[in-house]
Amino acid sequence: MAALRTDSGWRPAAGARFFCTAGRGLEPFLMREVRARLAATQVEYISGKVFFTTCSDLNMLKKLKSAERLFLLIKKQFPLNVSSVSKGKIFNEMQRLVNDDPESWLSAISIWKNLLELDAKEDKLSQRDANPLKRKVEENDIINPKKLKTKQMQELQESRECQLEKQTDEATVEQGDFLTNREKSQEAFQNDAVKAVAAPNQKDLTFRVSCRCSGFVAKTFTAQEVGRVIGIALMKQFGWKADLRNPNLEIFIHLNDIYSVVGIPVFRVPLASRAYIKTAGLRSTIAWAMASLAEIKAGAFVLDPMCGLGTILLEAAKEWPDVYYVGADVSDSQLLGACDNLKAAGLQDKIELLKVSVIELPLPSESVDIIISDIPFGKKFKLGKDIKNILQEMERVLCVGGTIVLLLSEDHHRRLQDCERGGIPWNSKGSHTDEPGIEKCLNPGEKTDLSDTVSSSAETSGQGDLDKMPPFGSLVPVDRYRVSLGRTGAFICRYRKSPSSAANVAAGLRFPVEFCFIP
Repeated sequence: MAALRTDSGWRPAAGARFFCTAGRGLEPFLMREVRARLAATQVEYISGKVFFTTCSDLNMLKKLKSAERLFLLIKKQFPLNVSSVSKGKIFNEMQRLVNDDPESWLSAISIWKNLLELDAKEDKLSQRDANPLKRKVEENDIINPKKLKTKQMQELQESRECQLEKQTDEATVEQGDFLTNREKSQEAFQNDAVKAVAAPNQKDLTFRVSCRCSGFVAKTFTAQEVGRVIGIALMKQFGWKADLRNPNLEIFIHLNDIYSVVGIPVFRVPLASRAYIKTAGLRSTIAWAMASLAEIKAGAFVLDPMCGLGTILLEAAKEWPDVYYVGADVSDSQLLGACDNLKAAGLQDKIELLKVSVIELPLPSESVDIIISDIPFGKKFKLGKDIKNILQEMERVLCVGGTIVLLLSEDHHRRLQDCERGGIPWNSKGSHTDEPGIEKCLNPGEKTDLSDTVSSSAETSGQGDLDKMPPFGSLVPVDRYRVSLGRTGAFICRYRKSPSSAANVAAGLRFPVEFCFIP
């Protein structure tokens, strides 16, 4: 495969086919992101995965924020038939994933090698350009031995005098180690790939198979059985050697009742594992999705009144830096954790932290452009009837036309939904949970485009429903997304402050139905 050098780095001359894994419910966000960030084409998805074609280099691929992991696609096809045939026949079907089309495997390996080889060359060029003085010293490495001895003595004395100062900086060193460990892991992975690239032929490759089975397939076979069958087929077909501990190449296979997917992980460290977040709170992909839904513009005032460890603000500030960010919380431990995260990310000057209550914000009315917040829920943090006061205070400080994006538990969402029955229904154009277009995309044999499914905020906010009484004072529901948080589900909900409603509030008028709460 040919490659081109661009201003941003190295990239394949022809588009390569990739797929990303994504948290359930984040597929629409990831589809929009790959189109916008990577100029991706042929974008489609099945539940939990987004497929696309792009010419982008690894530097751009690393910037994906709503994806969990990135893979180079080898094969995607319909599921194995495991219902009415013997185990031996099913094993033969599995081996056909390799034997029926070996050219697709060799093509994918070639693309994978070129991507990582060119990225390694780019890294070397960057390091060389970043250290011109070091190169100059190395080129003129003739030093007088007496001068060298004197210099070493001076350095020894300085090191003794600075010993106390170094002890003070241990925390900073630990923080650096935190970032370096992740970088070392990725560097080791790419070094393995470079060794594979340097190999004279394909037979020198070492590999291992990582398999995931779900649905009826998982009831019939274990992941180890599938991995063993695929591994034997690869060794026979290509002459590769298995290495479970330190392979050059990892093969990822996912078999379930809907599809069979085979790919190569591009990075060892998941994209969702942010190097700039020291202490994890909310899942970074969820935080980024919420920030992207807020449509942040340069110069805006963005508030997270229950910021916790600051994950939402970190993700927003990394992506949209020219904004004034404020995080508030009543917990000292959460604010200390947020402060550590800001320092680790180098954003302590970009985000201001306040210890205040969300129901008593020290801000003028209509002074905030955007509010983004994860409403606490679960065993550690719970909210009861305070949610009414919280939403009222958010409404007060939000400017007319401003946006609120909230992450709500299923319980909070259900209670708030109950009091919307006289207002804008959730199954309006802005809803994304029960749309036929979304379910249609789950068929792996059909290519779909979500451009018609994911409606814009301008369309959803101008539906003509403003004649009805908004259920949250002046806050009008725009859209919502059901997302997975692992063992539990939640909703990302967006609201916009209505001008007509805000005028009534400013005049001292209130709608008969305000913040309804069902205990």
